[in-house]
Amino acid sequence: MSFSPDPKQIKRRFFLFALILMICAGVVFIRYFVVMMNPPGAERYASVRPLYERGSIVDRNGRILALQTRLGNISVWKPDISDPEAIALALAPILETTPEAISAQIASSASDFLYLKKQADQSVIRRVQSLRARGELGGVSIEPVMGRLYPEKGLAAQVVGFTGTNNAGLGGIEYAFDAELRPGENRNGNQVVLTIDTNIQYILEDVARRALEENKAEAVMLMALDPRSGDILGSASLPGFDPNELDDSSEITRMDRPAIWAYEPGSVFKVFSLAALLESQSIFPETTFFCDGHYERVSAGGERIVINCLSAHGNVNARDIIVYSCNSGAAYASDRMGISAFDRALEAFGFGQRTGAGNPGETPGFLRPASEWSQRSKPTIAMGQEIAVSALQMLQAATAVANDGIMAPPRIVARIVSDDGRTIKEFEAGKRRRVISAQTAADMRAYMAEGTMGLGIGRFARIRDISLGVKTGTAQIVDPATGRYSEDDYIASCLALLPAENPSLILYMVIIKPRGDYYFGSRTAAPGIRDTAEALIDYLGIPRGRNPQVSHSGEVTIPAGESFTLDSVIPDFTGVPKRSLTPLLLRDDLLLVIRGEGWVRRQSPPPGTPFTPGMTIVLELE
Repeated sequence: MSFSPDPKQIKRRFFLFALILMICAGVVFIRYFVVMMNPPGAERYASVRPLYERGSIVDRNGRILALQTRLGNISVWKPDISDPEAIALALAPILETTPEAISAQIASSASDFLYLKKQADQSVIRRVQSLRARGELGGVSIEPVMGRLYPEKGLAAQVVGFTGTNNAGLGGIEYAFDAELRPGENRNGNQVVLTIDTNIQYILEDVARRALEENKAEAVMLMALDPRSGDILGSASLPGFDPNELDDSSEITRMDRPAIWAYEPGSVFKVFSLAALLESQSIFPETTFFCDGHYERVSAGGERIVINCLSAHGNVNARDIIVYSCNSGAAYASDRMGISAFDRALEAFGFGQRTGAGNPGETPGFLRPASEWSQRSKPTIAMGQEIAVSALQMLQAATAVANDGIMAPPRIVARIVSDDGRTIKEFEAGKRRRVISAQTAADMRAYMAEGTMGLGIGRFARIRDISLGVKTGTAQIVDPATGRYSEDDYIASCLALLPAENPSLILYMVIIKPRGDYYFGSRTAAPGIRDTAEALIDYLGIPRGRNPQVSHSGEVTIPAGESFTLDSVIPDFTGVPKRSLTPLLLRDDLLLVIRGEGWVRRQSPPPGTPFTPGMTIVLELE
């Protein structure tokens, strides 16, 4: 049987097919027309969708460290360019390049649309807009985009971090809290509030910069922490960088050393090893050891273990080991405690673990399992070698000594705040826990305070009218080429608790590879701790001999026609109104930090301090 198609059915199918082809062709034509009439990047046809902002990063007082700013991408649509050479000549000085480079960029592009410069700042945008308004830049468009601005430039830059060309966080808090900072659907990003105080940060970086230069060092770290809360008040790491000029930085200058870099701490570590020995009652405050200039022991396997000391200290107890930094005494004392128990005690202080302070990329340091220790590991670790720590870990461990045995984990982020001012999340410090007894902590603070007296190892950090608990350290650096300790490279450090009796501030300075007259922590880092303490004691209102804390009626007498000069010494600013301080703000030989409104109540440095160009003066007003 044969089958013959219906002519009417064939005609209907042909008509339907032709209709589909016409519709598709029409869609393609309309799309082509739209594209040709509205070239990509043409500002006159740019989307009017609002640009939502990335959240800001601020210090504990609300001072802005990172914020959003409007930038622009400069683009061209080649079909609209009538005179490429004129375009290149006009844009070259604005984009800080040559006409030849712009011409080559346009000519070499396979696409009709290309970007000449991304994320141009407002000064560039205004100049381009001015030429466009005069009709001189046909085919050139400005695409508005969001960028990042760091108004304090390099201040706390490693902590704050930086963003990339797509405005995504690539380092520091910008990276760690990128999800919180990013704008969402129909909303701006959230604000991140840090625990850092920018005034304290400035003081730390100023002292660190002087230490870097005076000691011809490779790098310097200087940190300040409130042991009561665990708040990191400042974290300086030099050399640093300006996140506004990211191309001028390097991986090393961008590194947040206090969180990321692990190193052997040297004799500062004796504070924690001796505390562990006293707490376990492996030794007692009155237990003595004899130091003849070195520690020597023959292991069960016949290995002769020798550790040298700075000098022959004679009979030493726990106090003397801290005051004079006796290596032999620390090593002999460690022999009284078992390996596993000593290892557990150091882990209780947080060594070998991340603190969780909030810094991205934080190192856990290096503390080998006790099962892998050699016969010389325990006495070597007791004096601060054969263990690697971070500056954050050292600060955390020090809080246990400061807080009568209770360790307060550090934090660097306080809270997240929404664009409308609501607190979304509070970042509490980690769980506090008891590490040592209150008595052991008090004993260690007393020993550290005595270390600043007489010939104590911390005497160069001494301040006349306030007690500091100080321990310094000097550690050789392992040469990566030989695997042995270098004879030339050292890490000098100093840890301070103040006031020693009831600490409200911990300072820690580390100088990497000093090349000045000295490399010992007692002669390089201790003076830096002294200078930092002098500035911060008054700023934070810590009681001291020449700055007693007194009650006040609330009434302030304003001197009539008050006038003052700042020449060779710092004057007494007490009672001076804020408006009278204006002349000092115009001087370029000092940095004036004014906190509050009204009249000066407190100042740092105190009256009578010799004035030196470049110094910082902090005035607190009420």
